[in-house]
Amino acid sequence: MRLDHWLQAARRRIDTLDARLLLQQVTGLSRTDLITRPETLLTPAQEEGLESLVARRAAGEPLAYLLGEAGFRGRRFQVSPAVLVPRPETEALVDLALAKLAELAQDKPRVLDLGTGSGAISICLALECPVAQVSAVDVSPAALAVARANGEANGARVCWHESDWFAALGEARFHLIVSNPPYIHAEDAHLAGDGLRFEPRLALTDEADGLACIRRIVADAPSHLEPGGWLLFEHGWDQGEDSRNLLTAAGFKAVQTWQDLAGHDRISAGQWLA
Repeated sequence: MRLDHWLQAARRRIDTLDARLLLQQVTGLSRTDLITRPETLLTPAQEEGLESLVARRAAGEPLAYLLGEAGFRGRRFQVSPAVLVPRPETEALVDLALAKLAELAQDKPRVLDLGTGSGAISICLALECPVAQVSAVDVSPAALAVARANGEANGARVCWHESDWFAALGEARFHLIVSNPPYIHAEDAHLAGDGLRFEPRLALTDEADGLACIRRIVADAPSHLEPGGWLLFEHGWDQGEDSRNLLTAAGFKAVQTWQDLAGHDRISAGQWLA
């Protein structure tokens, strides 16, 4: 089948951009090649591979898993079903973390990323704040393998730990702790919808009310924060008030919440002054 004929057929089943990117992935051709050489014939093996990919995309599997990578803050990160696909809204967490690091004015600030997944947050912090000593933890060995590979590919210096939140860190303390923890309610219907049902459930939901992991992080963070240090974490659109209440009850000061581009509560933070 010709390239243009395949694209025309694929567009009836999936988004046009998705079809083009899958075609480029399988054939190794550039976008310019697709435009200037539409008569190029696909091999039988390429057609078979593309049919499988289109069927998976039409069933709702994230494009990033099919391509094996995703973009985040202008960088490319390997992804697999072992990790969440990095979301654009999480870039705001990196922006806020960098702003807090600038305020702290530490020569070598120690930073911890809890539940690192693909490593996107910790790697960006390490690259965009080169003086920072960045550590990252994840309970999943498969996720850590992806994160380590991304760290090497992006030339980032991050200390990786397999750990259930703070469990393997001993008495280590940090100037900044960031996290994008599981925060979806276990009974949220979105978990069974397109996209999310293909991502690791462990990274999406606490199998409870969506606040269990946040409660644990907020409760344990003071033992791992330097005086004046900050805890920042992403949460659900309807969890801003609960997050602020948890931070305040735990003794954090300067508690605040930031909204995402849609105007929804998305990131909360508190400073530990004890």
